[in-house]
Amino acid sequence: MVNTLSSALEVVVRTDPGMVRGHNEDAVFANPNQGFVILADGMGGYNAGEVASGMATMLLSTELEAAFATRPPYAIDSSTGELFAHRCLMDKVALTNSAIHNAAESQPQYAGMGTTLVAALFYDNQVTVAHIGDSRLYRLRGEEFSVITRDHSLLQEQIDSGMILAEDAKYSQNKNLVTRALGVDPVVEAEINDYPVLPGDVYLLCSDGLNDMVEDEEIQLTLQMLAANLELAATQLIQMANDNGGRDNVSVILVKVLSKFPAARSWWSKFLAWFR
Repeated sequence: MVNTLSSALEVVVRTDPGMVRGHNEDAVFANPNQGFVILADGMGGYNAGEVASGMATMLLSTELEAAFATRPPYAIDSSTGELFAHRCLMDKVALTNSAIHNAAESQPQYAGMGTTLVAALFYDNQVTVAHIGDSRLYRLRGEEFSVITRDHSLLQEQIDSGMILAEDAKYSQNKNLVTRALGVDPVVEAEINDYPVLPGDVYLLCSDGLNDMVEDEEIQLTLQMLAANLELAATQLIQMANDNGGRDNVSVILVKVLSKFPAARSWWSKFLAWFR
């Protein structure tokens, strides 16, 4: 990289059990050097949810670290023309899903466990986002604050079909019913998308313990006011969720883009790019 990722990105990670839950079923992970962050919100009886989310972050991070140590995410697969970042995320999420599902099938205490997943991989002035379930990724760009992911939930399907208005969604009884989760079924498909990244962008990954407790407008205002101090911003977001009842575990990962981070390609790869 022309700028190393660790100097181009500022990353802050926080997780909190909230005010009601006795234990924390969220799990978070960050690797600033390789430019990726992962958040998982587990579900299941007893401690199965935290087992699922812990497996998700541990297995996926280990697999991604090993893969990107041998090949950069911006590499192009010669047979498919696909970015290695996409192929890698797809394959490693599938591997992680199988491991969680097999554990749930083979050990009765983990039956039915699963987890949401949202992962963001920063490279070559862009971010590739993979998500499953209703954990979210938001982006603050100047005055514009938007949710990048689309929830895999019954509530989102009802909004999309016109059964319920978006402004009435907060009152729905179906807020926490996900239609897609990691580890519940033998096979699951992650939704994977690319977005251009600009210096000054702030990205927020969060479990629904934040956005169920705090309105998007309040999250936006907090990030705008405290963008210069990410540590304080993360602490404040969790405090706001807890002040509003903290009915669930609350996790946030904040990534601020400090500078551009173009891929440091060889002259040969630049030459070949002219013919693609």
